[in-house]
Amino acid sequence: MTNSERASYIRGLMDGLELDPSAKETKVLNAMIELLDDLCVSVEELEDGFDELSEQVDEIDQDLGNVEEDFYDLGGDCSCGCGHHHHHGGMDDFDDAEFEVTCPSCGDVIQLTDDLLEEGSITCPGCGETLEFDFDDDDDCDCGCHHDEDKE
Repeated sequence: MTNSERASYIRGLMDGLELDPSAKETKVLNAMIELLDDLCVSVEELEDGFDELSEQVDEIDQDLGNVEEDFYDLGGDCSCGCGHHHHHGGMDDFDDAEFEVTCPSCGDVIQLTDDLLEEGSITCPGCGETLEFDFDDDDDCDCGCHHDEDKE
């Protein structure tokens, strides 16, 4: 039984008492029943609004989860199959990002920062080979990794 149905039941009980309509007590009881009816309507409207809002929040939460998965690409290897492992994050993640590159000549793994990559090339500390980084290459993966080791 809903609150509105209960309020109607109470009104029916009161009507069944056949109270004197001009009595002060009857007027007070009628005013209380009217207030009870109004409160029931208000609560029902609030419940409906809450249900609608709750559904919208669930949809937003689901959409945000999809955006997070797309934006942060939480885990996984490079989509081109080159074997590189990438973690994509927000712009703050790239400010202090470190990258690894393997020298094609000696196989040494070299740690690089974003600043070193922007210089365009480095000298391998293991063998002295110059490694160049070309960011405008058409052979780049969707993720932005470069396949310098494939070029000779």
